[in-house]
Amino acid sequence: MHLNRKAVALIFVAGLGAGLAASARSNQAELRRDVAGAAYGSEGGQRGGGTGSAPGQECPPGTTEVRPGNCQAPGEAPPSILDYRPRSTLVTAEHPVPKAKFPAVDVHGHPGALTTPDQINRMVSIMDSLNLKVMLVAENVSGDRLTRTLGAINASPHKDRFRVLAGVSFSGVGPGWGAKAAQQLEADLKAGAIGVGEVPKSFGLRTTKPDGSRLQVDDPELDPLWAAFARLDVPAFIHTAEPQEFFQPLDYKNERWLELALFPDRRVNQPGQVTFEQLMTERNHLFRKHPKTRFVAAHFGWHANDLARLGKMLDEFPNVTVEAGAILYDLGRQPRAAREFFVKYQDRIMFGKDSFQPDEYPLYWRVFETADEYFDYYRDYHATWKMYGMALPDEVLKKVYYKNALRVFKGMPTAGWPQ
Repeated sequence: MHLNRKAVALIFVAGLGAGLAASARSNQAELRRDVAGAAYGSEGGQRGGGTGSAPGQECPPGTTEVRPGNCQAPGEAPPSILDYRPRSTLVTAEHPVPKAKFPAVDVHGHPGALTTPDQINRMVSIMDSLNLKVMLVAENVSGDRLTRTLGAINASPHKDRFRVLAGVSFSGVGPGWGAKAAQQLEADLKAGAIGVGEVPKSFGLRTTKPDGSRLQVDDPELDPLWAAFARLDVPAFIHTAEPQEFFQPLDYKNERWLELALFPDRRVNQPGQVTFEQLMTERNHLFRKHPKTRFVAAHFGWHANDLARLGKMLDEFPNVTVEAGAILYDLGRQPRAAREFFVKYQDRIMFGKDSFQPDEYPLYWRVFETADEYFDYYRDYHATWKMYGMALPDEVLKKVYYKNALRVFKGMPTAGWPQ
């Protein structure tokens, strides 16, 4: 093909323009990097210098990213995780909630001994200050200890303020154990218990059979007991596993590092120990094997950090409800998603507190009832982040606070509840 001089010139100019444009883009990118580097270098000169990092790569330990691709260590000695307590300059509305908007049932109560009038009167006074109408004593007690507690409560003028859950001992599980456990359950219910719980975390985690092997949550030897729950129409309040991070290595990426460092007995991350996922598999198999048995999964089933997973569990197992004890830190850091979850599953969630610390209840009320933003959780070692309110609708609050508990646990006081 023959091209005249004018065509050749046009092609040359077009190619030159494209090359110049590409060169200009490259130079601009280099200029941006140089400017950022100069600015970083200036700051670095003042603060002790820094190091580079590749795209997507974390800064080395002891440094933080001050510009894209540039990491720097502070010029002052950093405080420990214990000593860094920054003052917030945020000015925003605050609505403390000392008493629940509606009378509440705490289905996960650990009040300690309630065997004397003084102990009972003291508890009732505290409950009145919080608008706790009823507490379920979930101490996993059976036999004589159960009857002593029930006797003291029934002899007091406050017998309608408490209900008591019986317990199960998983020692010596083997042939014939299930039938004996079912007999003890019937005796405890006849004495006045309205269910069983809190079946402790040791079940599945550390409890062993006589041969030394771990007692699995879905062990077939336990089937007669779970079948008895269905026959007697009482719920089993069961605590399975621990927070997921308790099963993970104790490194600086573990968001529960401080708690595990403070309480070494909470670590379940050693080689050979059962994993979180194995416990969840066994628990779900138990729920699946016994569809007529009503279970209450303590602590949101330890899925409050993964509400989609919890939703799938509730969808699959209509015989399961959950309670909110000791997982408020997960709800308060995802208030919009948590609110949607509570609205969707409003018939499957009950209020529970777990550890009895009266000054901690108002934070639950505040997270559930207000739209407040960026306020402190009550234990730093549980949550290094802030809380936000969910502003639940009144009808959802009523179900979470008392309506669901009145439905799930038969034998609850029925008078004096708002409609």
